[in-house]
Amino acid sequence: MEAEVFRALLRFAYTGQLPETRKEDEDVTCQHLLVAADRYGMRRLKLICEEKLCECINVGSAAIVLALAEQHHCQGLKKACFDFLAAPANLRAVVATEGFQHLSRSCPSLMAEVITMSLGIS
Repeated sequence: MEAEVFRALLRFAYTGQLPETRKEDEDVTCQHLLVAADRYGMRRLKLICEEKLCECINVGSAAIVLALAEQHHCQGLKKACFDFLAAPANLRAVVATEGFQHLSRSCPSLMAEVITMSLGIS
């Protein structure tokens, strides 16, 4: 765990507040905090990070966030990613990213869900 993430984890444990972060760093910080919160059983922090990540999903982050959602059992975040990917233009753009290649390697089971969703099969 990076020192910055550990400091943020401690700050939340003692104050109940997330650290101030630059807007462009917020999604990456929340990704790392989500992993730490899941690891240490900090349910409230995990839910806060999940909520913030739902607001930050874009073409560049969707595949990575989806992998995190799957690996850390964040159903709301997973649904938000699939909602984003439901737009054909978004799906085409995300498939072309390195994050999607990471997703296919780290969570192959999700690939069937992505294909099913893209074909409109329930």
